[in-house]
Amino acid sequence: MGRCLGIDFPDFEILILSDSPLDKRFTDPRIRVFPTGPLSPPRKRDMALVYARGEIIAFLDDDAYPQKDWLKEAADIFSDAQVAAVGGPAVTPDEDSPRQKASGAVYSSFLVSGPHTCRYVPLKRKQIDDYPTCNFFVRKSILEELGGFKTNFWPGEDTKLCLDIIQRCRKKIIYDPAVLVYHHRRPLFLPHLRQVASYALHRGYFVKRFPATSFKASYFVPSLFLSGLIFGAALSLFIPLFKAIYFTVLSFYLILAFIAGITSGMRLAHLVFAGIILTHLTYGLYFIKGLFSKKMPEEG
Repeated sequence: MGRCLGIDFPDFEILILSDSPLDKRFTDPRIRVFPTGPLSPPRKRDMALVYARGEIIAFLDDDAYPQKDWLKEAADIFSDAQVAAVGGPAVTPDEDSPRQKASGAVYSSFLVSGPHTCRYVPLKRKQIDDYPTCNFFVRKSILEELGGFKTNFWPGEDTKLCLDIIQRCRKKIIYDPAVLVYHHRRPLFLPHLRQVASYALHRGYFVKRFPATSFKASYFVPSLFLSGLIFGAALSLFIPLFKAIYFTVLSFYLILAFIAGITSGMRLAHLVFAGIILTHLTYGLYFIKGLFSKKMPEEG
């Protein structure tokens, strides 16, 4: 909380929507706490919209903290009236544990995130159509026009909101590397993979539900890799020529994963190497599961 209060900006408020009343009492008048009960994050954000006094709503996860000029950098972008929302990178902080840093290195690898690497490392400014709400600004007027998130999806509530901004409001969403926060990662392996599975399950389902932003080749790649790994191994048993091709391609992939691990530093190399492979396999499996799901649990 101290880092949030230390933001260099003349006027802002901090709304905390907790599941239950907090034992700690905040004396700073900029902090307001609203116990909500065990609601989903999108429902809490819709409640925050009612309490918020500012013109711009900034969403920040409870395991993330902003750099000092976070609000100032975002505010400058909103000088363009056509900009409805702004996002920036969520970088792994230096104080994270080795397994958390390895998780961050997996997400930051182009081999894993591809065109979405900008979510984890600062890259050049651009217009985007989908962005996570762990570091996301939206005009309050836009949220009111849309009626808030209006969804029980989580994760994935951000995909629906971004699509509404683009299609219904006809406004722009801008990514800027200067709008930066530090996001503590879930450590390798199980916590990280559970998060990956949840992302993949929803993205697979969203291919059918929100194809405008989810029916993209990059989301299918891990599932194609998993399918190729399984069926390629089976074919290799019966076709000698295919066996050579299969193991050549697999070796090339393992070399790329090894290089990605090494570039993360020798201390994390083995974790990142294994993390990349397991992330691909987990995402591929759960993306297929989401693709064939009739609904998500959150839909009731």
